[in-house]
Amino acid sequence: MNTIRKAIVAAAILLSPMTAAQGATTINVRLTNVQENPPVTPTLTDGVTPRPASFGDATLVLNDALTALTYTVTVFNIDFTGSQTVDVNDDLRAAHIHAGPNVSPTTNGPVVFGFRGTPFNDNAPNDVVFIPFADAVGGTISGKWDAGEGQNTTLAAQLPNLFGGRAYLNFHTVQFPGGEIRGNFLAVPEPATWMMMLLGFGAVGHGLRRRPLAGPARAM
Repeated sequence: MNTIRKAIVAAAILLSPMTAAQGATTINVRLTNVQENPPVTPTLTDGVTPRPASFGDATLVLNDALTALTYTVTVFNIDFTGSQTVDVNDDLRAAHIHAGPNVSPTTNGPVVFGFRGTPFNDNAPNDVVFIPFADAVGGTISGKWDAGEGQNTTLAAQLPNLFGGRAYLNFHTVQFPGGEIRGNFLAVPEPATWMMMLLGFGAVGHGLRRRPLAGPARAM
């Protein structure tokens, strides 16, 4: 029975790329060149010489009230200041969340929240903290998508797309104005669904604990 209970717990963890803690929902996103549509290969301005592949990691946390989404994105090999490298192709131009009802890992969608460059929507209030690396190429951007912010939309209106895997993070550069690194959101259960899953697993585990063990047959 211990093995069965461990399997149930493991399944609960593996079924979702998010975690729920103290009512909040955390989503982790990996950004790469190959997730762009179409995939991109960074080069220097000569168009031939490769430059290091750019990539990043993001953590987004939706609060219990579903009214604010905090984000922290760390990016490597994209020039955050325009002076971290000599070449201009890797210069950062903008960073956004894109989403829409028809977005998938192989399709593109409109900007719904911009937090660097144009459009810029983290402005009520401006929560952006922009920290370039001091001794490397890249940096970290953090901030918060509040309830009243968005590019002709709101956080509340985009929650179905964020949870449904119909959204992605996108960082745009001089070489790739359409996007150099992208991180697709995976479909995850909404907080209420997640709690129902946990309750369901708990009920199964409770039933297993109460099930009587079969004893040896008595001699007649």
